[in-house]
Amino acid sequence: MSVLLTSDAGGVRTLTLNRPQRRNAIDAELWEALASALREAGDDSTVRALVLTGAGGAFCSGADISRPVVDRHPLHRMRMLTEVTLLLHELPFPTVAKVTGVAVGAGWNLALGCDLVVATPEARFSQIFARRGLSLDCGGSWLLPRLVGLQQAKRLALLAETVDAEEARALNLVTWVVAADRVDAFVDDLTARLAAGAPVAVAQIKALLDEGADHTLRDALANEARAQAVNFATADVWEAYTAFADKREPKFTGRWAVPRRTESDT
Repeated sequence: MSVLLTSDAGGVRTLTLNRPQRRNAIDAELWEALASALREAGDDSTVRALVLTGAGGAFCSGADISRPVVDRHPLHRMRMLTEVTLLLHELPFPTVAKVTGVAVGAGWNLALGCDLVVATPEARFSQIFARRGLSLDCGGSWLLPRLVGLQQAKRLALLAETVDAEEARALNLVTWVVAADRVDAFVDDLTARLAAGAPVAVAQIKALLDEGADHTLRDALANEARAQAVNFATADVWEAYTAFADKREPKFTGRWAVPRRTESDT
């Protein structure tokens, strides 16, 4: 049985953590599968959005600590977690975490590493590290203060409390809470809309927002100017104008549209 399931529909790739007997706790095999799948998705120009979810009514109960690994130094093992976290954050298209059941420790931080989080009312979240004698990983120390502020981040991390979906939404850690019988249709509609966006422009928007918190206004304005120059070099800008004039929905391709030089230009 594969520990990671992959499916594609309409430009949306879905990665499903598939260790339901362990509430999708991530072992070495699943870390490696995630790294490979995220790398492949980032290199696939047909992918316009990605969904990360879990099988069997759980999202992810964190790293699998049921069988301690003693043959490798922890720093070597952490390299795989670091690689997966960076690959997820740096994907050039929108990502959505669909959370049912528990999202704990590294599992919660992988969900927070997605651009948007959709949870069912039954979802439960915990930065459980302190209860395990561990500190934050998978980007939690970077993500939490930016999302909830320093004091709330310390509360969640130091007390390792479990919060429900509604409190997580109130803390800006969940984007939407959707009933379990509607969550699949909701995510399908959401990702279809995301996938319909202009791929180059969407990638620029995502990067600008991700980087903006660490930049000055002057830096942000310079980056915005460079990003717009990239956007105007695609056919999507003209397609948007034409579609607006024709009163139809645009069909974005991300195609490069800068005229090539010919011999007559020299």
